[in-house]
Amino acid sequence: MSTNETETNAASAVLERVRAASEAITRELSKVIIGQQAAVQQLLTAVFAGGHCLIHGPLASGKTLIVESLANVMSLDFRRIQFTPDLMPADISGTEILEEDRTSGRRVTKFVPGPVFCNVLMADEINRTPPKTQAALLEVMQEKQVSLGGKTNPLPAPFYVLATHVTIEQEGIYPLPEAQQDRFMFSIEMENLSDEQTLEAIRRSTQGRPAMLEKVVDGTDLLAFQATIREVRVPEELVKYAVALVDTSRPTRADAPQFIRDYVYWGAGLRAGQYISLGAKSLAAQDGRDIATLSDVQKVLTPVLRHRMGLTFRADVDGVTVEEVIRRLLEIVPAPRA
Repeated sequence: MSTNETETNAASAVLERVRAASEAITRELSKVIIGQQAAVQQLLTAVFAGGHCLIHGPLASGKTLIVESLANVMSLDFRRIQFTPDLMPADISGTEILEEDRTSGRRVTKFVPGPVFCNVLMADEINRTPPKTQAALLEVMQEKQVSLGGKTNPLPAPFYVLATHVTIEQEGIYPLPEAQQDRFMFSIEMENLSDEQTLEAIRRSTQGRPAMLEKVVDGTDLLAFQATIREVRVPEELVKYAVALVDTSRPTRADAPQFIRDYVYWGAGLRAGQYISLGAKSLAAQDGRDIATLSDVQKVLTPVLRHRMGLTFRADVDGVTVEEVIRRLLEIVPAPRA
């Protein structure tokens, strides 16, 4: 067997592991998560690709439960931080303390890691804390390290920030800067449950014994999955299609569509195109494929663009949502032939 054939077979074997793991994790999460199939798929797509997520949804829609359960079935160290107006950067990243060296009797500084030193950090209600503390997550999310006192402290791998976001207008809310929102691969919207789903959720949550979740993968598996997903191919015409969608979302373009000029204050940037491509690769890998398709690109468009487009006051007055703007983008940007 040639070297190329060996490498192809090895890649196919890992893709099959990704597909099987995706199915098994979805099956395990269904033991505790009622409905929310789209949210589960999007969360898995981002996590398999190594991306962070913003999670929106009404009260009691299972935001904390889905994150904690996902960490459980993936055998990952999970920490949760409740973001509040008085939360300080050191409460997240850690701090240095002075202590006496018993051998020399001299005082030395010692770094005490914060809760960010884990695999899955749930930043609950991230926009309830002031910008100074929000900014403490920027280096953590992008560089996956904490710099303090001239020293760099790497975080465990893999590392994910899965943040919930308060969407109800009220006092004590500090909107995330555009640059920080851009660090999140996906913005995931959890939905209200139907009456039947609500009844089932009440039955499950009030019974004597909670469902036992089986561990499916671990951190080593996820790192291997991330490497394999990046090797999945996205055809050139689909990359150009993604670029066209992102470019058309910007009202500053001379040829921007009228509805973009009317309803969009700022559009998506380079990371949007990168995450569309990476998300499409992740979806293909979860299906056991080594080539992404048009359907993969279109499926990840909404979670990628949802938090990367700022709407105008006119959009609010006219009742136009960002999902509606994205839908119209898909209608006007020509898709490549399958």
